[in-house]
Amino acid sequence: MTVQVAAHRKPRQRSLGGNTARTAATLALAGAAGATAFEGTGHAEPELTPAQVKTEVDKLYQEAEAATEKYNGAKEKADTAERRLNSLRDETARKQDRLNTARNALGSFAAAQYRQGAIDPAWQLALSSDPDRYLDGAALAERAGERQAGAVARVREQLREIEQLRGAARIELNSLRARQAEVKRQKQTITAKLTQARRLLARLSAPERAQVNGDGTASGHASRSAPDARAGLERAGSVAAPDARAAAAVAYSYQKLGSPYVWGATGPNAFDCSGLAQAAYRSAGISLPRTTYAQINAGRRVSRSELQPGDLVFFYAGISHVGIYVGDGQMIHAPNPSAPVRLAPVDLMPFAGATRVA
Repeated sequence: MTVQVAAHRKPRQRSLGGNTARTAATLALAGAAGATAFEGTGHAEPELTPAQVKTEVDKLYQEAEAATEKYNGAKEKADTAERRLNSLRDETARKQDRLNTARNALGSFAAAQYRQGAIDPAWQLALSSDPDRYLDGAALAERAGERQAGAVARVREQLREIEQLRGAARIELNSLRARQAEVKRQKQTITAKLTQARRLLARLSAPERAQVNGDGTASGHASRSAPDARAGLERAGSVAAPDARAAAAVAYSYQKLGSPYVWGATGPNAFDCSGLAQAAYRSAGISLPRTTYAQINAGRRVSRSELQPGDLVFFYAGISHVGIYVGDGQMIHAPNPSAPVRLAPVDLMPFAGATRVA
């Protein structure tokens, strides 16, 4: 029988020379680089050209503005819910005061009955601290005199009203908490989008950042603001607005050229886009809704070819941006955090519709 021993021999060591050594060194370096990448210390973000940064920042600003309008809507509803809740609480407190007065009167009557040596069971129920026991036993008040029975009936009705108000307040409180949670979510979305945009812009040189933000929307179109308020007012005075209220809104928007963009702001010193539109028409004595998607329905729709100074012009499919048309194909708007309130062409963004308010 032949014994196979070759399979058990220790393989002969080969020297690392020439191409073999170079290959091993390459693999070792690649392995080290791979390990570093997995550790998160060697990973580099891809280089973006200024044009790519423009596109991405544009997208982030638009998404942040859409979230801003949702934030504005949620905050408006939260504020309304809070006002209703406070009103319910005030009304409950007033009714509670009247109930306490009525119960005190019943207490005085009961004390008189006690001094006379007896107290009717109806009064014991009426003065109970347990409303359910009281309401269940209020029918016993018929044993008392007619006047006292009427007083008990009034207290019973007041208790019912208070319980109804408390139930409504609980519902309103739940609504308020839901609205506040939505406000918080939209605020987090806005902050995240704007932070991401700032980080992208920080990767550019100062001249490149100026190019990206030159028009306030990173879209490459030319846009400008008036050199000063005086020049703006002179321009506003020459605008042929269709009526006095539209003229007042246009004049207000010219006065605010150069004001900073702050999301959620409605003036007088800072604005977001719908906040500027709302403030401009508030100065003209007209109350507009808070959000772009509500403002577009606040007047009569007009086509682009029918635009007159004072018309509100809206952009993007989601109706997430608004400006105030001032004539000659121009609008005044609050662009985004990279730029103040300024003049810009109406064709700067995708046109979605227009509304004539006045």
